[in-house]
Amino acid sequence: MTPDHLSTTFAALADPTRRAILARLSLGELSVTELAEPFEMSMPAVSKHLKVLERAGLIARSREAQWRRCRLDAAPLREVSDWLEGYRSFWEQSLERLDAYLTQLQTQTEPQEPQKPQMTQPQMAQMTQGRKAKRKASSKKGRPRGRAD
Repeated sequence: MTPDHLSTTFAALADPTRRAILARLSLGELSVTELAEPFEMSMPAVSKHLKVLERAGLIARSREAQWRRCRLDAAPLREVSDWLEGYRSFWEQSLERLDAYLTQLQTQTEPQEPQKPQMTQPQMAQMTQGRKAKRKASSKKGRPRGRAD
């Protein structure tokens, strides 16, 4: 049983060194020696990483005189992108539902301004009578109308 292309590509992409190699190759073709420069590993170790990438179809190697050149072949990355695209609508719908839920929670928990208590008709009449009585009492004392002390 042979593994499918997608699994081989994901296996190759699983290693951070191989992803770094691909990132460098995205800038242009490089020799194996140039690719190995930033990594603190032996040439045989770099060569093993390149073989994994080559088996996955992510790089192509060529020979020019004594130099081995590598270049990026992004076709398998397109397959990964196409496969992931199938899940985009799932994630977008999930995020939209989460957004709606969070909006609902915010509206339920937003602090609302305290409402002023409504006075009943008898309470208003009683308050008005109390004011009239105070004015009457202050006018009997000879004080001018207005605020009482």
